[in-house]
Amino acid sequence: MSADDPRTLVSTAWLAQHLKDPDLRILDASWYLPDDGRDPRADYAAAHIPGARFFDIDEIADLRSDLPHMVPPVEKFMARMRAMGIGDGHQVVVYDGAGVFSAPRVWWTFRLMGKTDVAVLDGGFPKWRAEGRPVEDLPPVVRDRHMTVSRRNQMVKDVTQVARAAKLGDHEIIDARSAGRFRGEEPEPRAGLRAGHIPGARNLPWGELLTADGTMKDPPALKAAFEAAGVDLSKPAITTCGSGVTAAILALALERIGKTDTAVYDGSWAEWGSYDDLPIATGDA
Repeated sequence: MSADDPRTLVSTAWLAQHLKDPDLRILDASWYLPDDGRDPRADYAAAHIPGARFFDIDEIADLRSDLPHMVPPVEKFMARMRAMGIGDGHQVVVYDGAGVFSAPRVWWTFRLMGKTDVAVLDGGFPKWRAEGRPVEDLPPVVRDRHMTVSRRNQMVKDVTQVARAAKLGDHEIIDARSAGRFRGEEPEPRAGLRAGHIPGARNLPWGELLTADGTMKDPPALKAAFEAAGVDLSKPAITTCGSGVTAAILALALERIGKTDTAVYDGSWAEWGSYDDLPIATGDA
């Protein structure tokens, strides 16, 4: 298990110790692929870490986009956080019901909005429950809190910027999808998408960053995983995946090894794979 860092990743023991801190705010950011057949909001209503609020990745998003759960406008993010009682001066801890899956997406969203006192719960809700720690089914008492946001535009890339980076080769593009999807050997879960990957991208399936118990590997092992995938860590990195969720796991892992010149391709393959005029590669090329 990695060392606790309230700006990236904290353990269940750390959260249990700080659970009653007045300026701690906990978010349940559970999200699942449609094939999983799970309702994260219903799961939250049935049981969650005491005091947790539910962060709906699909609603706290830019609903003007045809793409799923794109980054919300600054004003919407601020309004939703204020309504949830989250603001300046709070330490935020984000968890999800899969372990370490969708919570890093919310961690990254806070970082994009200029908020750095935010961490992912290592091992998430499965580890918390397995250890017999407290849960509740009550909604939290919420009081408005002012939030100041300063969006860090360099942390997110659009399709034009990614296409340029792929053409010039001046960034490492790292794809968090499975090897089969990366090579174009497995069908995409979203209908209408071509199979393959962005030319020049490296493949590091997000699960390879986790240990057998669902926690994130320690920084030396994370660094070794990126290097084994052929990633040149001296270059700026762009992380990508199916729809911008697991790309944030790569972003969190890169932050854990001290690499900060990292951006997430928000549209990811849901966008790239839908455009017939964008180049794709298959196999390991």
